[in-house]
Amino acid sequence: MCSNYKPVTLQDRLLAHFGVARPDDEDPPEETWPGYNAPFIVRPADKAEALKVFTGRYGLLPAWSKDAAFGRKTYNCRSETAAEKPSFREAWRKGRHCVIPAEEIYEQCYESGAAVRWAIRRTDGPMGIAGLWGMWLDPKTGERVPTFTMLTVNAAGHAIYERMHAPGEEKRMPVILEREQYEPWLNCHADQAMSFMQQYPAERLEAEPFPLPGRKPAAKPPRAKPRPPPPEAPGPETGDLFG
Repeated sequence: MCSNYKPVTLQDRLLAHFGVARPDDEDPPEETWPGYNAPFIVRPADKAEALKVFTGRYGLLPAWSKDAAFGRKTYNCRSETAAEKPSFREAWRKGRHCVIPAEEIYEQCYESGAAVRWAIRRTDGPMGIAGLWGMWLDPKTGERVPTFTMLTVNAAGHAIYERMHAPGEEKRMPVILEREQYEPWLNCHADQAMSFMQQYPAERLEAEPFPLPGRKPAAKPPRAKPRPPPPEAPGPETGDLFG
C-alpha cells in the first residue's frame, strides 16, 4: 500500500510527460501523504476539451463522508473490490478515472529486521498511476474539494514488491500505467477498467533504500549544577567530651 510518494510538480515535467500544466498559483508539497494536496489529471465531461489538472486531497472522500479525516482510510483502493466498497463504488461505476503523476513511490522494506523506507521509480521517467477521483462537498464550509485515490493490485511474485511491507502482510502495488495507456484509461467505461489492473514489470522499475532525513535531536536541558553539600555542624569542644 502506498501512503507516501513524491508528486510531479515541475511544469516542464508535467508538460513533457503528461501534456498538462498545473496552475502557477498552486504549490503542492514536495512529498505527499494522506490528507496532503497533490496534482492529478482527469478528462473533462466534454471529451473535446483538453485534459485538466486538479490539485486535490490524497484520500478519496465519498459524498456521504462527514469529515475530511475519513480520507486517511481511502488513499488506496483495492481494484478487486472497487465496484462494491461504499467508499469507492460510485467513482468506479461512473468511470471517474484519473492519472496521478509521481516521481517515485515510498514503501517500507523489513529485510533488515526493521522498517526501512525505500524509493521505487520507473527507469525512464515519472510514473502515471491509475486512480479514482471525486468532488467532495465539505459540510462545514460548503467548499468543493477535489479528492483522489490510487488503485492497487496484488503484487505476489513481483521481484520488487515481494520485498516490501511487513512480514505476513499481503503484497500490494499501485497500478502504474504505460504512457500510451493514459488517454485510454481516462476515457474507458467501468466495464473496461479491470483490463488496466496489472502489475508493472519489475525490470522497468528501480528501487533503493531512501530513509527519511534524520530528525535533529531535541536539545537537552542544561545539566543542573550539583548542589554544594550542606555545611557541617561544628564539632564538639574538647571540654565537652571530657568534662
